[in-house]
Amino acid sequence: MSPSPIFSSDISGGLFFINGKRTTITENSGTFDVLEPRIGKVVAKSPIASASQVDEVARLAAASQSAWSSQTALERGKILRKVAELIRENLEEIARLEVLTNGKPIYEARCDIASSADTFDFFAGIATAALQGDNLELPGGPSQRICYTTREPFGVVGLIGAWNYPFQTCVWKVAPALAAGNAVVYKPSPFAPASPVLLGEILTSAGLPNGVYNVVQGEGETGIAICEHPLISKVSFTGSVASGQAVQRQSSTKNVKPVTLELGGKSELIIFDDSNLESAVAAAMLANFLNQGQVCTNATRVFVQRGILEKFTEAVVNEANLKLKVGDPLLDDTRVGANINEGHLNRILGYIESAKQEGGKVLRGGVRVHPTGVENGFYLDPAIIVGLNDESKAVREEIFGAVMLILPFETEDEVVARANNTTYGLAAGVFSGNLARGHRVAAKLQAGTVFVNTYNDTEVNVPFGGFKNSGHGRENCVDTLRAYTQIKAVYVNVQDTLEHCF
Repeated sequence: MSPSPIFSSDISGGLFFINGKRTTITENSGTFDVLEPRIGKVVAKSPIASASQVDEVARLAAASQSAWSSQTALERGKILRKVAELIRENLEEIARLEVLTNGKPIYEARCDIASSADTFDFFAGIATAALQGDNLELPGGPSQRICYTTREPFGVVGLIGAWNYPFQTCVWKVAPALAAGNAVVYKPSPFAPASPVLLGEILTSAGLPNGVYNVVQGEGETGIAICEHPLISKVSFTGSVASGQAVQRQSSTKNVKPVTLELGGKSELIIFDDSNLESAVAAAMLANFLNQGQVCTNATRVFVQRGILEKFTEAVVNEANLKLKVGDPLLDDTRVGANINEGHLNRILGYIESAKQEGGKVLRGGVRVHPTGVENGFYLDPAIIVGLNDESKAVREEIFGAVMLILPFETEDEVVARANNTTYGLAAGVFSGNLARGHRVAAKLQAGTVFVNTYNDTEVNVPFGGFKNSGHGRENCVDTLRAYTQIKAVYVNVQDTLEHCF
């Protein structure tokens, strides 16, 4: 007999994950449509969890958390490493399901899922050392007083995820939260609700105790219930700036919660005239067209020094025409898949139209297309636009789509000032054959991540997060794990008596 599958690809079994199993709820606050972007079809309806249902799940998580946190970090790490193993063993099927829920090309989905396995391995591996407390030296020495610190989990954490990387961004939050000993209430985006449920089934198969990881579905009302719940002691959110501001406000209404916010961006790629042209073109492609441009770090603002402006523009348009095959994301040769839904596709088209009205010239793409076999999906031929200034709507606002804007500049000081003239600060890129200039400009850019002669690299041990309105706190890295704990200081008087000053 072949072994039973560790997860279900049939979402009709429910899009909630409660007490260790996939399920659904009958009493709800309405429903939302679950779309398959690839074919533009509603494939299910999901119930929306009410505040009372969030309360039930939060209480279940709280009741389950103490047994999980009583295990050592090493013991918890063994389960998380098993999760990584199961993800790798089932990578192709998980990637395929990620394509169905999100619309991204299968080759990208495979990379995302492989990286997710690495994330579990990373946090499992560092937890024992990173969560240790310290022994602190005090006046009088250890014969009189000692002090030590411990790191303790918050208890129940509320995690609210994004739709552009549904599995991976879920893992980025869940892996460190669990490694630290917390229980989780996770709310996916209603645009891509399935992947976190699949992760729940993998966690259960790896041995995670029931009730420690839970998924509830919903929209704004459900998110508010998570932020306001008194048993939920920390919140991590990925999404838009407006929603992040609301999450921060709501997380202080019933009890004061620390909040991690990974929000939007309007990043820049600065290409100096001494750059390697071929590599600069590659960076511009990576900075704009991964995941249909639905990447928060994307550098839609490509600043090019005038000395190579014409050559760069011609080269990047040629490369885009040659490489950007739009098609069925389940096919291996597709490089541009479907946008998340029709509303978002129309929003991107609206920015392209506004660019035209403000004097921009579309050099290629910028129109909806209907690839063979998936004609009803939400597909855009990626756009490259020139002729705009820094005040144009498309240059100022986050597009979150496959739209590259090429902007000329003259001097280093000028381009740094223009690059920093935004309320965002998530990422930035610098291309130059002069490495000293690369370091110098990187130091001046107001962004949480700066790429020098590369773009959109992501590693599980490197901090990811933003400055300014792009949020605060970090994903990945040791600091992220520690941010899912509270530090406690313990003073101990080891003398026989204690004197007082009265």
